[in-house]
Amino acid sequence: MSRLTLTQRLSIVFAVLLLACSGASVWLQIEASARHEQEVVQRLSLGLAGHIAGTAQLMDADGWRPDAVRDLFGMLMAVNPSVELYLLSNDGRIVGNAAPDGRLKRDRVDLGPVRRLLAGAPLPVLGDDPRNADVRKVFSAAPVRIGGRDAGYVYVVLQGEARDELAARLAASSALQTTLWAMAIVALFGLIMGLIAFRLITRPLRALTQTVRSFDGNGERAASLAAGSGADEPRGDEIAVLRAAFAQMGRRIAEQWRELTQQDQQRRDLIANISHDLRTPLTSLHGYLETLRIKDGALDAADRRRYLDIALGQSRKVGRLAQELFELARLESGLVQPEIEPFALPDLVQDVVQKFELAADARGQRVAIDIAPAVPAVRADLGMIERVLTNLLDNAIRHNPPGTRVAIRVSSLPGAVGVEVSDTGTGIPAEMRDGLFARAPALRHRARESGGLGLVIVQRILQLHGSEIRLADAPGPGAAFRFALATA
Repeated sequence: MSRLTLTQRLSIVFAVLLLACSGASVWLQIEASARHEQEVVQRLSLGLAGHIAGTAQLMDADGWRPDAVRDLFGMLMAVNPSVELYLLSNDGRIVGNAAPDGRLKRDRVDLGPVRRLLAGAPLPVLGDDPRNADVRKVFSAAPVRIGGRDAGYVYVVLQGEARDELAARLAASSALQTTLWAMAIVALFGLIMGLIAFRLITRPLRALTQTVRSFDGNGERAASLAAGSGADEPRGDEIAVLRAAFAQMGRRIAEQWRELTQQDQQRRDLIANISHDLRTPLTSLHGYLETLRIKDGALDAADRRRYLDIALGQSRKVGRLAQELFELARLESGLVQPEIEPFALPDLVQDVVQKFELAADARGQRVAIDIAPAVPAVRADLGMIERVLTNLLDNAIRHNPPGTRVAIRVSSLPGAVGVEVSDTGTGIPAEMRDGLFARAPALRHRARESGGLGLVIVQRILQLHGSEIRLADAPGPGAAFRFALATA
């Protein structure tokens, strides 16, 4: 049974139930027909025993009259062979009958049903059959009175042996056979239609099962399944709901698979870029230190100091990259959550710009601030947003040539405050814009010392605040980065 399909199981259960219901229906119909016949016969012959007791002189002062009883039995049996007449004493003992020798199986009849019949109980009322100890039959009964007292009962079995024998011979008659054949045909037709209905009902489920078995993480199959699930099937159909749920699950799995694949590729790119960015300053650091060791006696103080300054610069680059990598790992681990508080964003922008004024002047660059009036306070983590502004300004200053103008604009937006950090430098080529905020871009076309994880960290911080950073199309040369923060 466990190896059968759902359709086969439903078909077997339906067939068993149908056969059981058909059998029960046949049995109930036969019983109802027999009960109806008994009630009709008993109701039609209800006064038969009373008529016999009132018209026939069955007893006199000396007791039962055998000759009168025998003549009455013979006449009644000739008129209606299906009835059997008995005379009962007051205690139910059979004192007169017309049964052949050896046919009586009882010598006494239970008077309880007789009293219920005489009291007007609902028909049919079944009583004992003296010729069959295992069967109860409909009857007619009436008391026999002599001299104003009860002398016994006339007990008439209305469906006697003759009727039972005839009914048994006619059991295979055409009427009964027709009834049974009709019910068999109806049951067979119902079984066939039920099997067809089960197959039609479970066809979408079989299609869904096949789709689930062949699902390999590709969202195209799930999408095609969803497209066909809503047009041909009612909204309340459980299989349609299941198809739609599986299609949604399939699309979600496909999206997650693509995201995992993309994240894995980004991780590979990140490792490759970080490895390159680490290898370059480490190689330079190692080279200058090795030169100092080998040529220590031949170098003058100025060359030695220059070599040491270069080595320190490369060491600081390695330290900064290691710090950024550690910070990115903390942000992506989920352990760092922003501490939201309201603060004035223009004040923070002023503080961050002041930190970079000397560096910008040293490189021949200029940093400008454009803050709109009446900018509302924002709700964010003050330290994290400071880190965002620091990274954006640091990138704009370090990765652009002298003469570049860097601008920070703060403006009011519906329900938010917008920030734009732009520059008039060399800009970002189109081929490097994809994945700019998902991996280390390694913009080595700007300067040999460039690289790092600043933009990746910026994106992760803003995502924790429910925001995103994007690269805007600047009207002139250079690059412009924009993001927004919710107002307090």
